[in-house]
Amino acid sequence: MSRKLFSQKIYNIKEEVLLLGNMVEEAVNKSVQSLKNRDVKLARKIYQHDIELNDKRFSIENAILIVIATQQPMARDLRQLASMLDIISELERMGDYAKGIAKVTIKLEKIELEIPIIQIEKMAELAVEMLHKALTAFINEDVHTASQIPFEDDAIDQLYEEIYRHAVQLMMSDPKLADYSNLIMWVGHNLERLADRVTNICERAVFIATGELLELEVDDEDDELEVNE
Repeated sequence: MSRKLFSQKIYNIKEEVLLLGNMVEEAVNKSVQSLKNRDVKLARKIYQHDIELNDKRFSIENAILIVIATQQPMARDLRQLASMLDIISELERMGDYAKGIAKVTIKLEKIELEIPIIQIEKMAELAVEMLHKALTAFINEDVHTASQIPFEDDAIDQLYEEIYRHAVQLMMSDPKLADYSNLIMWVGHNLERLADRVTNICERAVFIATGELLELEVDDEDDELEVNE
């Protein structure tokens, strides 16, 4: 296979990874919308849509494995392909988080419960924005941007704490709401974990560009980015 044709295959796979990312972003936004509006019909669509998302992930994985098996890529190309295997796995898990939020919508369909929807919407907005920027950094091999994105997780953590406190207060005010309040905690937890997985994508973006597999961590005490091997 010529270098030009090989590069085209890599480009095509990257485009599919971006498409999968867009599917995840849409699923997250719609899952929160379904919760806000108690739209069970939309929630069930998201649940079914997850099958398509999983199929897309496995299709990309198959394409990557075929290229690795048949072309024996070297060094930088192999880093790209191996990293994309990890990235699509992260994206699939993010899709599962969206499905989990949709499931909460279904369970709360007829339950009168005060939901901290403003905080939940903001969490989703920030997490999706982080994901979008991380995938852009991955495509552009932008090490600087990829290294800075983990700082944005602090705002998401703060919102999660607000949601957690709200749920605890609901439990204390009426113990009968404990199970339902716990579901609200899980919505916040899913969005918080989604943001954590964005950091993993950032690490892969750095790896592709530099060849160094590093762990990006933000130290909460001094708010400095640590890069650990």
